[in-house]
Amino acid sequence: MKMRSHCPINYALEHFGDKWSLLIIRDLMFKEKRHYNEFFESGEKVSTSVLGDRLKQLENAGIISKGKDTVKKSRIKYSLTQKGIDMLPFMIDMIVWSGKYDEDTEAGKVFLAQAKEGREHLLNSIREKLIKEHLKF
Repeated sequence: MKMRSHCPINYALEHFGDKWSLLIIRDLMFKEKRHYNEFFESGEKVSTSVLGDRLKQLENAGIISKGKDTVKKSRIKYSLTQKGIDMLPFMIDMIVWSGKYDEDTEAGKVFLAQAKEGREHLLNSIREKLIKEHLKF
């Protein structure tokens, strides 16, 4: 991937700097979605062409990987890579920020409190779960 610059903010934006990419990562990380149709059915109403493009971009960036579903072999199953799982602190910080300013946030009060007061414990707990579910050892 050719970078416009190596400014750290630009580097991040080049990899996941649009809302659809972040929503796919959200779905993989917090909503246990793993298949194309599950992403497509998310409430934000992404088009099929944009969804396919973002999945490919995230895969090319090494943030997600795709493989065959173990249950239904004809289906593709998406997983976070270690690079994707390493986005967890950033995603939690976005949830906390949004929870502070969006009075209609869908983030639960308990989750927000854990993210603020027990951040490291929450991060470790979610990280362990993601590693078990997404990384094949």
